[in-house]
Amino acid sequence: MRRALAEDPRTAELGIQVDVRGSHAYLSGTVASAACKQQLAEVLGEREPGLRVHNDVRVVEAGEPGEAEVLR
Repeated sequence: MRRALAEDPRTAELGIQVDVRGSHAYLSGTVASAACKQQLAEVLGEREPGLRVHNDVRVVEAGEPGEAEVLR
């Protein structure tokens, strides 16, 4: 499953952990946007339609830096 997420061009995520317990898949890790998080669940759902996906991936958006940091 991790390989499917890494190889699919919609996700290409290597830092996502997938823990499968019976018919449930638990995703954890971090991504850059809510869209990326949603695509992870979609890719797994297409790949393994019988699994119930629990998407516990956190979204950590990287924005533009604010003011310049002054070092003294």
